[in-house]
Amino acid sequence: MTLSASASAAFRGGASSSKLNSRSKMTATMISSPRSRPSLTRRAVVSPRAAATPADKSNIVVIGGTGATGSECVVQALARGSKVTVLARTPSKLAQPPGTAGEANAGKPIADLNLTVIQGSVTNAADVAKCITKDTTGVIVSLGGKTKDVGPTMLTDGTRNVIEAMKQNDVKRVAVVTSIGAGDSADQAPFVFKILMSTVMRSIFTDKNNQEQLFLGPAGPGKDLEFCVVRPGGLGLGPPTGVVNVIEGEAGSIARADVADFCLGALFEEAFPYIGKAPCISSVGGTSWTKDRQGKGVMEA
Repeated sequence: MTLSASASAAFRGGASSSKLNSRSKMTATMISSPRSRPSLTRRAVVSPRAAATPADKSNIVVIGGTGATGSECVVQALARGSKVTVLARTPSKLAQPPGTAGEANAGKPIADLNLTVIQGSVTNAADVAKCITKDTTGVIVSLGGKTKDVGPTMLTDGTRNVIEAMKQNDVKRVAVVTSIGAGDSADQAPFVFKILMSTVMRSIFTDKNNQEQLFLGPAGPGKDLEFCVVRPGGLGLGPPTGVVNVIEGEAGSIARADVADFCLGALFEEAFPYIGKAPCISSVGGTSWTKDRQGKGVMEA
């Protein structure tokens, strides 16, 4: 979800790093809800990136690839050597993001032989079916937009089409970007953001909650997929930091480039620790999920 200026300010004006750290409960395994209380034992778990599917043999589909977070996913996947298919209502909007590409290249077209762009809408099942095939390795869903522009149920309807296409083609891995404050993470949003969630952003969060239930609900059609529902804090456009914190306390901010890296980890890592979960992530507080210089996924408390 693309946060408005007021929503982003809610995170910038939130608690300090020390305050966030004091509120966060660390875990090196997984989170199922912000109410669980894991052990504080310090330990590290190393999960080799791309253990299941080498990046140069992967076929990634990015739904919402023209958005600020989706374009980060596209560029980073291409940099790994993946073949990337993007479904876009307006293909001309697909451009290099400022975070990974840098300010000098931001807004320029993404030119890569491994990139395929299909014009269409996620709410049209036939368009989604053109993107997801038997050769698809995994899918990233990074949808957003104002309700008045995309409709009140676009996230839920579109994601349901993605799930159907994945099942038809036996595709298992999917990372779905929602937001801090969605589902049972409502208490983790900063105070000002909570006000926005219940007022000007109410319709957006109704759709996001329904979108998440497609995976997290007991009767959700996507509950049997290898999913990761990603709930980032306040989104920024800065360069990747290489650090993603899985938190249980109040959320801070995070670069979209780091969100993209986390999503790609969910697709590439065979033993990704948050499959079947809905982790809240930010760059402050909590358990660190990052990567070392050899390109491995690392979690450490």
